[in-house]
Amino acid sequence: MWESETESVRGREFGNGFFSSTKHGFNTDGFQLKGQSWYVATDIPSDLLIQVGDINFHLHKYPLLSRSGKMNRLIYDSKDPDLKRIVFEDLPGGSEAFELAAKFCYGLAVDLTAGNISGLRCAAEYLEMTEDLEEGNLVFKTEAFLSYVVLSSWRDSIVVLKSCEKLSPWAENLQIARRCSESIAWKACANPKGIKWAYTGKPSNVSSPKWNDLKDSSPSRNQHVPPDWWFEDVSILRIDHFVRVITAIKVKGMRFELIGAAIMHYAAKWLPCLIQDGELQADEMSISSHSNSWKGGFHMIIPGIKDDNLSIQAKDQLTIVESLISIVPPQKDSVSCGFLLRLLRAANMLKVAPALVTELEKRVGMQLEQATLADLLIPNYNKSETSYDVDLVQRLLEHFLVQEQSDSSSPSRRSFSDKQMYEGTHRGNNLNPKSRVARLVDSYLTEVSRDRNLLMTKFQVLAEALPESARTCDDGLYRAIDSYLKAHPTLSEHERKRLCRVMDCQKLSVDACIHAAQNERLPLRVVVQVLFSEQVKISNTLANAITLKDPAETRYQPLITNRKTLLEGTPQSFQEGWVTAKKDINTLKFELDGVKSKHVELQKEMENLQRQFEKMSKPKPTSAWSSGWKKLGKLTKMTTVENHDIGPQISTTVEHVRKPPRRWRNSIS
Repeated sequence: MWESETESVRGREFGNGFFSSTKHGFNTDGFQLKGQSWYVATDIPSDLLIQVGDINFHLHKYPLLSRSGKMNRLIYDSKDPDLKRIVFEDLPGGSEAFELAAKFCYGLAVDLTAGNISGLRCAAEYLEMTEDLEEGNLVFKTEAFLSYVVLSSWRDSIVVLKSCEKLSPWAENLQIARRCSESIAWKACANPKGIKWAYTGKPSNVSSPKWNDLKDSSPSRNQHVPPDWWFEDVSILRIDHFVRVITAIKVKGMRFELIGAAIMHYAAKWLPCLIQDGELQADEMSISSHSNSWKGGFHMIIPGIKDDNLSIQAKDQLTIVESLISIVPPQKDSVSCGFLLRLLRAANMLKVAPALVTELEKRVGMQLEQATLADLLIPNYNKSETSYDVDLVQRLLEHFLVQEQSDSSSPSRRSFSDKQMYEGTHRGNNLNPKSRVARLVDSYLTEVSRDRNLLMTKFQVLAEALPESARTCDDGLYRAIDSYLKAHPTLSEHERKRLCRVMDCQKLSVDACIHAAQNERLPLRVVVQVLFSEQVKISNTLANAITLKDPAETRYQPLITNRKTLLEGTPQSFQEGWVTAKKDINTLKFELDGVKSKHVELQKEMENLQRQFEKMSKPKPTSAWSSGWKKLGKLTKMTTVENHDIGPQISTTVEHVRKPPRRWRNSIS
């Protein structure tokens, strides 16, 4: 622990923390420690035994009664007039604080430092050593030292706030922690050019230095002070006090990037196994091993689903993770996306409250395009068959799309994104956020597709979550589909076709088309679509190449020359792909020509059969009598047609010419 900043200062009333009270003084040479007991070096025998923890104090009633209201009540209000033993089990600060208070009561010089002032202030309040009993009592002295000495010093404020960890709730009720946090926040927000006090700065490989080792490390006039000079000093605080300091710094208006960097620095120090990448340093491991559990204090925790069997260290880590999630600045890019994903992994592992997990997922969705595959591969800590949490990635994608929709609808956000795209183009990275996320999702699908317990519906939903415009090339998606088909050989033909629908064959590169044409795991229909799309792309390329040439040259040069010229200027992989695709297409064309020729032959055979049937169905030759009747029937039909064509006058004439009908004679026979 650092020593007080005021230890070398002399000559002030509270100076170096040395002060005494001679009024009602007791003639003594000091205190003597013998084993587990303190004795007053005087000839007068002690008449009161006070036990604080495991330490016994053999004192006298008169000096204590003159300064402590609590001692007055315990002794005078006691029914036992010969009370000689008092036990203080809950005295804040313990035996060390009571030793200093007892010395003050005897008029001895008390050495106040940043390490003992908070405990002594709480002990004075506990013993009721107020101005009502004597002017300049211990409460007044310690309060003055806190206000005028400690709060004006950066180091002393840190030390006092650190010492308040064991003084809850007394330090909270006396506003010691709040005042120290405010003092630290004001100094952290100060202009680095005006900093004249010492600070720890970046951690070294050795243990934390003491104040005496840093007296010469105060920044000089020409020394540059980095903006993160206060990170290391603040990171030694317990999580509840760190949250209080960061909250006060936010109110002062510090940049959110610095606040986020301070949070990441704190997480790397206290959660190295959960947050930090790579191998852990020795000092960080030692710091994390000294993580003490505590009760009471200022806890920014939302209760979640917790197991009763969690160890003390796991509970401390749970408290740290929940508190860090609650103080992460809401602005985008305040912390890195990798840090948020690692914090999300820790939250899922420690069963953090669902409300905090949902808020953290939204923060990750705001900057999902910055994530890497390693950070996105979060294990499934729930009772599920899959190795990785695919549902979590699905939710992150939904939050990302909602954020992109809101950004596109906002003019200011849209102009900012256009500016980022312009800068990215000049840096050689012209991919928009959706395209980067699409590549990330394709890589993630390729990795998780090897899991045999992954359902095809989850694979499809995740692959189709992004719009079609997000992918300019479907090679990554084809790779993921092929990996899934390889890991799930029992899929039916219908399921394979349904899975391949998420892929657009027209967005495959030449190499992917070559691989797909030879892939036996793909359905035949998909292979034909791939070959057809490749043929269309090649034809379009040739047509565009012909169009770009001079019309005069194109008029006299044949198409074959242009095709050869184009193929000579293309890479070898494109030429090989063209040859393979051409062979497959020619094979299909040959089969199609064979089907057409068979169709023509069948048509000819059908016509021959029809002719033969007509010949067989013709009637045989009849006699002259029957032919005469047929001629007469034809003549009658012709006459009827002619009568129908002639007007009504002719029809009337014909009726007069006709003979009347024959009348049959009636006869009895």
